[in-house]
Amino acid sequence: MAEESTKIGAPGAETHGSVGASGQGDAHHVTPSALGFDASMLVALAMIVVIALAIWKKVPGMIGAALDKQIAAIQDQLDAATRLRSEAEAIKAEYTAKSQQAAKDAEQMKLAAEVEAKQIIAKAKTDAADMVVRRGKMAEEKIAAAETAAIADVRAKVAAVSAAAAQQIIASSADEKSDAALIDQAISALN
Repeated sequence: MAEESTKIGAPGAETHGSVGASGQGDAHHVTPSALGFDASMLVALAMIVVIALAIWKKVPGMIGAALDKQIAAIQDQLDAATRLRSEAEAIKAEYTAKSQQAAKDAEQMKLAAEVEAKQIIAKAKTDAADMVVRRGKMAEEKIAAAETAAIADVRAKVAAVSAAAAQQIIASSADEKSDAALIDQAISALN
C-alpha cells in the first residue's frame, strides 16, 4: 500500500515516504514535470522566451536610448552648472576687485579730506589773525578819529567860551576912550 501511495500522487505534488515493512522511514521525493520538462528547465525556457521577446521588441535599444537621453540631460546640467560656476566666479572676482578699489578710493578720499581739513584750519587761523589785525587797525582808526573829533569839539567849545569871556571882559572894561584907541590901533595895523 505504501508503494501505491507514492505512485498515485498528483502531478506536482510531493509525497512523503511512509513507513515500510522494516519500520524505517523511507524518504522518497517526486519532482513535478510538464511536457517532459522539470521545474528548472521550465524556468530556463521562460527566461529564454522573455529575453527573445525583449530582443525582438528592441528593448535593449530603447533602454540604451533612454539612458543616453538621461546621460545627455545630465551632461547638459553639468555643463550648465560649470558655466554658472564660472560666471559666478567671474562675478565674485569682479566684485572683489570693485570692493578693493572702493576701499582704496575711500582711503584716498579720507586722506584728501584730512589734507583739505588741515588746509581749511590753517586758512581759518590765518584769516582770523588777519581779521584781528584789521579790526585792531579799524578800532585804532576809530579811536584816533574820535580823539580828533573830541579835540576839535573841545577847541571849538574853548574858542566859543573864550570868545564869550573876551566879549564880557571887553564889554565890561570898554569905554569910549579905549574903543577909540583900539580902532586907531587897528587902522594903523592895516596901513
